[in-house]
Amino acid sequence: MKITPDTDPSFDYEQTLSRCAAGDRQALQNLYKQESHRLLGVAMRIVRQRQQAEDVLHDAFLAIWTQAARFDATLGSGRGWIYSVTRNLALNSVRRGAREVSVDEETAEALDAQTSVEAHHQLADAFEMRASLGRLNDCLSRLEPARRNCILYAYVDGCSHGEIAERTQTPLGTVKAWIKRGMGSLRECMA
Repeated sequence: MKITPDTDPSFDYEQTLSRCAAGDRQALQNLYKQESHRLLGVAMRIVRQRQQAEDVLHDAFLAIWTQAARFDATLGSGRGWIYSVTRNLALNSVRRGAREVSVDEETAEALDAQTSVEAHHQLADAFEMRASLGRLNDCLSRLEPARRNCILYAYVDGCSHGEIAERTQTPLGTVKAWIKRGMGSLRECMA
């Protein structure tokens, strides 16, 4: 490994990340001095444009600063972690760029017209959805509170059946049955 003048071979990445997690700005500056030029090289090899690579580097150090507490030394080295953060952000940047397509003015106008038509249809759909939500709210209010809460935890909060059982202090089998029966009641009510 070639050591550049600003590289300290005894640099403690794990300790530095721990200090970053504690809010130590000097630790982040030290990490930047230690690795920024190499991380920029990693980003450059992936995105192939200097400005985009610099943006990735900026985002990487922001992510390192804000997510340093997530680093787990039992899963790998601190240096490997910061390289992974940078590499993943660079790959995401390339993926975003691959989705962008430049079009001529005529095509842009056609797309704008299509967007306008779609917006009109979405507005009509919004009125229908509001009416359906009103019916759904009525149907939900007819359910027993325990069943209604289980359904809301599952479909609004995104909780698993196990998490719902913990929240409601109810056996798992009972939670599953309440959700199944409650959904059946909702289907009948909404039909």
